[in-house]
Amino acid sequence: MSSLNLYFLGFEILVLVLFLVCLQNAWQRSSPVVWQLFAGVIFGLLLEWATIQQLDAYEYGSFLVMLGPVPVVVGVAWGTIIYSVRGFSDKTSLPEWARPVLDGLMGLNIDLSMDAVAIRLGMWDWGKGFDHQYFGVPYNNFWAWFWVVFFFSASLRLLSKLPGFWGRWFSPAGAIICGTAGVLITNELITNIPNDLIHYATIVAVLGSALLLILALRPKVPARSLAAFVFLVPLGFHAYFLIAGLVSGAILNPPFLLVVSIVMSIIALGLHRGALNYWYRSNKESKTEKVSNQTTD
Repeated sequence: MSSLNLYFLGFEILVLVLFLVCLQNAWQRSSPVVWQLFAGVIFGLLLEWATIQQLDAYEYGSFLVMLGPVPVVVGVAWGTIIYSVRGFSDKTSLPEWARPVLDGLMGLNIDLSMDAVAIRLGMWDWGKGFDHQYFGVPYNNFWAWFWVVFFFSASLRLLSKLPGFWGRWFSPAGAIICGTAGVLITNELITNIPNDLIHYATIVAVLGSALLLILALRPKVPARSLAAFVFLVPLGFHAYFLIAGLVSGAILNPPFLLVVSIVMSIIALGLHRGALNYWYRSNKESKTEKVSNQTTD
């Protein structure tokens, strides 16, 4: 990249800010939780490098900080997204075995409004042109997004049940290993289905079944127990690519991308509406109380 790309820089700043918000939450909880957050970042960097070596299906643009062919911001984004969706699903009424499924779907919600815009901004390139499959994004990418989040989340939850030291400190490392292996196996599976009909039917069946499962379980979320990072992360990603897409015009090529972005944003707002309302009321009451105290003084 011969000159500074402001869209790249803006994305790196956004992800750094969201990561710091998550880190503050993790630090308040415990050192093992901080390790879980950083393990998600390491997992993100490792799976990106491994996937590029395995499939050679895409390449990244030149961001400020690169680790070989992988921008560091991408690994940080993975860790941040996984931490936030886990923070949401942990507070739902879902049985624990179903929470990684919701995590995967919430990650997919972000990617549906991000990926097609990001390639038009030059952040990464699938090498197929903007008319290929989902406006330049291979359908396999959405399959992969679901499994990336699912495998790390499921592995971490399962290994965290180990007693004592192993549950607190080994589980994130185990999740990195198991998550990466799971992603590589599912990559191999989907790319080796030679029949297009079976190939696409497999993707639709897996993602559709995951969505139907969560809808059938009808999870409830107590808004009061959700920390701000839970909704700041997804809404931050949605807002950035909506705004960057509009400013650059990328999201209007074609205009259907704008429709998808708005729909995915509305879904995210709907999922987090309780927490947003509670956060708004709490801040309003806090300001009112502060003004009242100042008046009394």
